[in-house]
Amino acid sequence: MTTITPLEKLTIPLGGQVIELQQLDYAGGGMSLLRTRIRERSRFTVFEIDPQSARLWGEALLRWVQTQEPTQAPKADPS
Repeated sequence: MTTITPLEKLTIPLGGQVIELQQLDYAGGGMSLLRTRIRERSRFTVFEIDPQSARLWGEALLRWVQTQEPTQAPKADPS
């Protein structure tokens, strides 16, 4: 049986998308995967990535953020 552990849930103020991050652990063992679920109204995009890919993606996001002007960003819904 696969164990799914919720990690984070964000509601994006611009557009209203809901992004959920979940850790997937398979009963047979092996590496954990990061599942990303993006809900846009009735449409879902779901993909799973390995830890190294998650690190590269996260670093790319941080590099982008560092190039942006400091602004008063809307607060994401922590639920």
